[in-house]
Amino acid sequence: MIIYGEHVERLIAKDDKALSQKDAASLINAKNESEGERSKRLEKEKKDQEEGRAFVREIADAYNFHFVGEEKLDAHDTYVIDAAPRPGYQPRLKDARFLPKFRFRAWVDKAEMQWVKLDIHCVDTVSIGLFLARIHKGSHFELEQTRINDEVWLPKHVLLNLDARIALLKGLNMSLEITFRDYKKFRADSKIMGVGRILE
Repeated sequence: MIIYGEHVERLIAKDDKALSQKDAASLINAKNESEGERSKRLEKEKKDQEEGRAFVREIADAYNFHFVGEEKLDAHDTYVIDAAPRPGYQPRLKDARFLPKFRFRAWVDKAEMQWVKLDIHCVDTVSIGLFLARIHKGSHFELEQTRINDEVWLPKHVLLNLDARIALLKGLNMSLEITFRDYKKFRADSKIMGVGRILE
């Protein structure tokens, strides 16, 4: 869930077994905000949204897009689009300097215009910090998401094949696969209250 702009997770089972009463504990705490804290949070959310939009615009400038065709992916009718780094692209944002180092293929749901799958390949060495880490050419990432209850898009599958070097010393060659499943809708009693009553 997202509460006050933050992702919140609650453990409900281990190894497909419900938690014991001893282990069960909610990570959700009531949050009382002062007017100043609320203003700061909303200002940060607005800034994050603006930065997100700016980054999306950078992606549009950083790549040449090629329509590949249409494909059925699970239950989704999708458009398939390839993106290759655009020669001569000069990033305007600091975070966008990595974009020319990757190419990707995207599957986009035709009805929702939401990406369903991203297949990302590292085509050049990526340096993070001066000596912090280097991701080598050939590293590969796959991200999939799915629509739950015709309401929300949530992660479905992550595949990571990483070839990297940490602090110029330790080599890291790893494969990681994560599958998300058994999403359940969270239900709770709720009551609509005026802002003044909440602050009291």
